[in-house]
Amino acid sequence: MEDKQDNPAPSIEVEGLCKQYGPVTALRDVSFRIEKGEVVGFLGPNGAGKTSTLRILCGLMPATSGVARVCGVSLARDPLGARRHIGYMPESNPLPEEMRVVEYLRLRGRLKNIPGRELRRRVDEVMELCDLKRKARRKLIGTLSKGYRQRVGIADAILARPEVAILDEPTIGLDPHQVLTIRRLLAELRGKMTIVISSHILPEIELSCDRVIIMNNGRVVAIGTPSQLRAEFVRERAYRLEAAGDIEKLKTELTTRFPQLRLSEGEPCGDGVEHRHIEAISSDGADMSGELLAMAAALPGVRLHSLYRREPTLEDVFLAATVRNWEAAPEARGGQKR
Repeated sequence: MEDKQDNPAPSIEVEGLCKQYGPVTALRDVSFRIEKGEVVGFLGPNGAGKTSTLRILCGLMPATSGVARVCGVSLARDPLGARRHIGYMPESNPLPEEMRVVEYLRLRGRLKNIPGRELRRRVDEVMELCDLKRKARRKLIGTLSKGYRQRVGIADAILARPEVAILDEPTIGLDPHQVLTIRRLLAELRGKMTIVISSHILPEIELSCDRVIIMNNGRVVAIGTPSQLRAEFVRERAYRLEAAGDIEKLKTELTTRFPQLRLSEGEPCGDGVEHRHIEAISSDGADMSGELLAMAAALPGVRLHSLYRREPTLEDVFLAATVRNWEAAPEARGGQKR
């Protein structure tokens, strides 16, 4: 697919976005910016406001106040013009089960005003990219597996070569092999368009996205790369030691030399009851791996089997960011968000 580089504006600009559903405030002063070619993950617990944000960006409903632009086009002033830059796959993707894949994509292409002379080539292009051309081209959509139906939804979203593709839960309900296929497809699209992925599957977001936007309680509570968010929200370091011998001596030495550690001892593991693992959590963000290794390895009566540092996951960041937001804004908990 050809890359569109002629528009210098960012792919998405959101400034002070608010949305009211009667007395309920779904979005509160939401602002963020997504540059061209980025793959951005959109995260939030149920009721955080991310679905309302995506619907506004796709032109499916208006904001109460604030500004949203897609490729420099205001959604409030020119919603149809802005929507021409967007391809959207909703979470519950309504596909006509009685139509064949190629028929459906050709119909969608006509609805998107793709010229007749280009339509067949575009349909073949997206079916090849989404691995539909050989196995599913002539099949009825109703006979397809969940994984293939998701591919049809993505093919539809990118059919008109949009500058921005918004994919709502593209891997939900898929088995590990199907998830891997969708992940590879997203990798193929990287650089060809800006991609926004909304998902509850945090490992997929971490593997697929350049940056992450986390929403909670109708607000953006964190934005950045996974590494930036780890540094901001997760200061603690976690270590796991597996050792045999005098475990009590090892625990005493750890807490004496490193008072910043919190210890928890696990069940026996490995080659006998003397072989146990110890979880050590440090309140200090500095890496202590070398010091812990040197101390444990030199301690008489203790046989160190292994030591590794557990890096904080995006789930750790997500929990820390949302908990911080709830603690900082208790007054905003009253209404349910969409």
